[in-house]
Amino acid sequence: MPISNDLLSGTLFSIRDSEVDELFQKVPFLDYAKKLKGIEYEDGGIKIQRPLSVTNHSTITQFGTGYEPMSLAVSDTMQPAIYDWCDFGAPIVITKKEELENQGEKAIVKIVEARMRNVMGLLRRELATQIVGGNSTVLTNMLSLCGDPISGVTTGFLQQGAPTAAGQTNTIGGLSRALVPDGNGLFNRSGTAAAAFGTNGIRVMQALGAETMARAPAGEVKLILASEAGFANYRRTLFVNERYVDATKVGNAGYLSLGFGNAAVVQDVFMPGAALLDTGVATSMYFINYDSIKLVQHKDADFAVSPFQHISGTIARSASIYWKGQLIADNLSGCALLLNGEVF
Repeated sequence: MPISNDLLSGTLFSIRDSEVDELFQKVPFLDYAKKLKGIEYEDGGIKIQRPLSVTNHSTITQFGTGYEPMSLAVSDTMQPAIYDWCDFGAPIVITKKEELENQGEKAIVKIVEARMRNVMGLLRRELATQIVGGNSTVLTNMLSLCGDPISGVTTGFLQQGAPTAAGQTNTIGGLSRALVPDGNGLFNRSGTAAAAFGTNGIRVMQALGAETMARAPAGEVKLILASEAGFANYRRTLFVNERYVDATKVGNAGYLSLGFGNAAVVQDVFMPGAALLDTGVATSMYFINYDSIKLVQHKDADFAVSPFQHISGTIARSASIYWKGQLIADNLSGCALLLNGEVF
C-alpha cells in the first residue's frame, strides 16, 4: 500500500519539536538563549527595527537661588537600528525507487526520520558557524558575534579595539557606534591574556566581568563561550578546586560547563579560537549578556516543516525545513571579548 504524503508529513511534524530542542541543546549559544530569554519572536515585516536611545533627551539645570529658569532644551533620543532578515532552508527528499526498495511503512518512516535529523544537523552547524565564528560561506546575510573576521566584514558585534569610535568601527543595525558615547551602549569591552592564560587569564576575566557589570543597563553576563583551548586553559586553572557532579542531575544539556560568577563557561567548537583575525589576534572567549544581544525569529519560521509534496517531473517527493531570523544587538556595553587565551 503506498505511503501517503500526509503520513510522511505527520512523521516530520511529530518529531520536529524534539529535533528543535535537540538543536538548541547541542549549540551553547542557542541553548542558553532559549533558557535565558535571549530569543524574541516577531510577526513579520520587511525589516527588523529596534529603537536605540543614542543621546540624552534633556539637560540638567542647577539652581542657586531657585529663581533660575529651567532649561527646556530637548532632543529626540531615538535612532532605529534596522536589520535584514536571514532566510534559509533545506529539503528532505525521498524517491519512489527508495520506497520500493524499502518495503513497509516503518522502513520508509525511519528513512524520513533519519534524513530530517541529518538536515536539522546541517542547519544547526551552519547557523552556529555564522553566529559564533562569522565564517559561513552560505549564511552571509546572518550577523555574527565575531567582529574581526579575516574577510573584513564590518557588521560583527564584538570587536577587539578600544571602546571608542576609533577603536570599534563596525556598524550595528546600520548605525555608527560613534552615535552612542561609551557607557550608553554600542561599545563592547575587551581584554587580552597576552598568550599566558595561567598568568593573566583569571585576572582579565575578572576585570571584564566587573566592567560589563558596571555598564550593562540591564541583566549581566550569563554565558561565556570559550574556544577549545580557552576552555581547557580555564579548566586547568581551576583544576585544584574542581568538583564533578552527575551530568544527568544538573541539566547541562550533555556538555561540560564550568562557572564564572553567575555565568556558565562552555566550550564551543565554532569559536574562532586560534584562527587569525584581521590583526592576527586569537579570539578565546565571548562574554554574553542576553539582555543586550538577542536572536530574533519569525514566529512562523522557527525551523518550520512543510508538508510532503510530489516534485513535478520526477519520481520523488519532498518537504522542507525553513528558518527566518537575525542576530541583533540592543546594547553591547554589557558584553566582552577575551583575546589571546589559547596558550597557558
